[in-house]
Amino acid sequence: MQFGPIPLDQARGCILAHSMNVGGRRLRKGAPLSDDDLAALRAAGHERVVAARLGPEDMPEDAAAARVAAALAPNPTAAGLSVSAPFTGRANLYALTGGVLRVDAARIHALNAVHESVTVATLPDMARVEPRQMVATVKIIPYAAPRAAVEAACAALAGGGALRLHPPRIGSASLILTRTPGMKESLIGKGAEAVRRRLAALGVSELEVTSVPHEVAPLAEALRAARGELALILGGSATSDRRDVGPAAVEAVGGEIERFGMPVDPGNLLFLARLADGRPALGLPGCVRAPALNGADWVLERLVCAVPISAEDIARMGVGGLLKEIPSRPQPRAGGARAAARPVVSAVVLAAGAGRRMGGRDKLLERVGAEPLLRRIVRAMLDSDADETIVVLRPEDEARRKALEGLDVRIVENPVAAEGMASSIRAGLRALRPDADAVALALADMPEIGPAHMNALIAAFDPDEGRAIVRAADEDGRPGHPVLFGRRFFESLSRLTGDEGAREVLRENADFVLAVRTPGHGARIDLDTPEAWAAWRADAAPPLAGG
Repeated sequence: MQFGPIPLDQARGCILAHSMNVGGRRLRKGAPLSDDDLAALRAAGHERVVAARLGPEDMPEDAAAARVAAALAPNPTAAGLSVSAPFTGRANLYALTGGVLRVDAARIHALNAVHESVTVATLPDMARVEPRQMVATVKIIPYAAPRAAVEAACAALAGGGALRLHPPRIGSASLILTRTPGMKESLIGKGAEAVRRRLAALGVSELEVTSVPHEVAPLAEALRAARGELALILGGSATSDRRDVGPAAVEAVGGEIERFGMPVDPGNLLFLARLADGRPALGLPGCVRAPALNGADWVLERLVCAVPISAEDIARMGVGGLLKEIPSRPQPRAGGARAAARPVVSAVVLAAGAGRRMGGRDKLLERVGAEPLLRRIVRAMLDSDADETIVVLRPEDEARRKALEGLDVRIVENPVAAEGMASSIRAGLRALRPDADAVALALADMPEIGPAHMNALIAAFDPDEGRAIVRAADEDGRPGHPVLFGRRFFESLSRLTGDEGAREVLRENADFVLAVRTPGHGARIDLDTPEAWAAWRADAAPPLAGG
């Protein structure tokens, strides 16, 4: 890859190294320079531009990131993961469910040692993760990486298994609380509620709770009667020896103590056991009555997610186990900064227009390949990384509704569709799932929009980095549709009127808008007249990009 000042007459297609404001236009770093970009630079008096020119031995950053991410998770669903579309040389991996992440550190180290341009960062091995949480990111540092380096990095991951999420496998537990003479009932209740919250956060929905005196015989009887897949003991008095009440009761029912105590503080007074029938049992330290992270959380997570844990594993928890000295002691499922997570994106297909320029034909029912255009664009949304797809129709539009039969979409009727596109945007917004981080507005008359267009928008969306509105552009950088808006703009969108769509919001918030190049020219192709349809079909009607 050549990097540095390049004469403008040699710079077409080169990658701009630094953002520039030229003639009222914003040229963003990392974008290929088009003829229009070069004309603007010349008009502004520039003769050279700092850019990168890729050679035949180079792989572009997005292609390289996608290649490494695919090697990192060759079967992502089976590994409990999802992979984002690449953007600016980055591809992220997210957890599909909650659970415990296993990381093969040796293989990640080997990959990162191949070449400085190819990097992977992950959460720690055995990290507890939530659904949609980012667990790893692939980053190509320059604008391209040597193909040989990318392939060597992928070879370090051959066979898969470098990352795997272990979801919860245990659905029920039995909690036995022991009480000492004079013990307050409020303390017993506090312990039960704290354990219930911990288990619920791990997906354990069934909890059987029993309270017995702090004595070996009644505790042993309660263990015999316990029906849960996991037995938990929270004593009214701390377990201070292998021969104390809790461990003695486990042994009285034929169980075995696998580990007493742990090098984690808080959490020292824990014991791990196995009942006679093979079910795991855990003696909980008193600190579980508080919500703060403690050693019992680390053991509980592995037990619930069926990740093997041994006495040796617990013995190795000492490094990093001084939890009480961590200033921001994290709490299970609550408190602290929000983990990096995949945004929740709703796709809204605006399909309530009358299409009066079609001479009596319904443009959304025109055939594209084997299906109506409306079905095709909706299927593209469903096949993308969007979390839900909403279609806005006119009331009693049975023909368009029929075109969507069998698709997993929500249909919203817009009784005031005649007021213009803004009314359909408002109708779609009212139907969004309550946790939506962003909405992607898609026009229904664009035959070349495919999953790749939507995925590019979702990958680029990052409000913390100022990319709060992401607009699809064609391969030449000319803006079009769909457009993705972050939650902060929902109120502005809900106040729109008329038939200009969201143009007003785009104009007023230009500093937050990022145009992302997408495959081909589909982002700018909409078909409103019979003549436009005829011309498009005569041009061989290319298939959906990414579809």
